[in-house]
Amino acid sequence: MHNTLEQMTVWSLISDASLLVQAVMLILLLASLLSWYLIIQRSAVLRRNERLMKDFQLRFRSGHDLAQLYREGSDGVDEDAGLQQIFQAGYHEFVQLKREPGIAGELVIDGVERSLLVAISEQEERLEKGLPFLATVGSVSPYIGLFGTVWGIMNSFIGLSQVQQATLSTVAPGIAEALIATAIGLFAAIPAVIAYNRFSARVATLSTRYYGFGNELQARLHRKLHAASSHVSAAA
Repeated sequence: MHNTLEQMTVWSLISDASLLVQAVMLILLLASLLSWYLIIQRSAVLRRNERLMKDFQLRFRSGHDLAQLYREGSDGVDEDAGLQQIFQAGYHEFVQLKREPGIAGELVIDGVERSLLVAISEQEERLEKGLPFLATVGSVSPYIGLFGTVWGIMNSFIGLSQVQQATLSTVAPGIAEALIATAIGLFAAIPAVIAYNRFSARVATLSTRYYGFGNELQARLHRKLHAASSHVSAAA
């Protein structure tokens, strides 16, 4: 039975809603909680990834020997250190290909490039983890809430058809409890959309910097191969 206008509270309206509307509210609440968990978790992952990328980039560009950098990461690399993992994959391929007798320098660089592309794709996939769920919550939640609202309003009008005289006190509770579903849908959708757009931009920025680093690493390895060839030629 609906509460009177004086007795209406959010909790009472939710408890008096139909089972279907309550189920819609529960689904939206769970989606909102999962979204906030992902927002906090992905924000921490991206922040740590950006910090570790800056640290490694400084070491890479400060003139450190590439072989030394590779040895430092041979015992294990932080899973959030995406740039260092890309470097490890590229340099490992470089070392392996150089051991093959008679291989041309261009083939070595081509192999390194393929290895870097694979490593970058893996890092992009890891960075984008959870973003499809945020996009789904942001796009679907308002419609789920609207479904609950339409269903609740429909039930309210069915109930009004059974009373002799419709007044504000009989109409308002049913309409109010139906609109709560839309409010919860918007509450779930708005943070998810904002977070998705923000995270997508940060992932795109990181991906661009990964590709830039890959080109930079290839250039240094190419110079290293060229210098080694020059020494061999001079010795001959």
